[in-house]
Amino acid sequence: MRLWHENLLPLLPRQQLLGQHRECCALRGNSWGKPHSVVDYVFRYSLERLWSYHIQVMNEMKGRGYNPESCWIDPGYRGKSAPRFQPDYREIQHLRDEKSEMFLVYPEHNEKYLNECLENLRSKGIIILFEG
Repeated sequence: MRLWHENLLPLLPRQQLLGQHRECCALRGNSWGKPHSVVDYVFRYSLERLWSYHIQVMNEMKGRGYNPESCWIDPGYRGKSAPRFQPDYREIQHLRDEKSEMFLVYPEHNEKYLNECLENLRSKGIIILFEG
């Protein structure tokens, strides 16, 4: 499990982008709070943050012609078998305001993490030339 650095989302190959959607669905659902070394940082933040990240993933998918299930747009939706979540809409608005200021949803998605993600992709034979 890995959440790719947000700036890489538009550059990810199809398989990694669609896999990222599945990871977000799992994390928002019954995997929320279950330890996994690569994504443990996610659980230090709200489900609203994960939803905000997931929205970016789904927007990228839509831009490429994919149609993720619209139920995932609802910030309170956690999948068919997970209990619904009552989102804090003030938190969502705060995240939207920060996003308009070039804010990354997760502070851990820094330059070091970007390089780790690029190296991980390289190890899979995926070369992404990132200029940012």
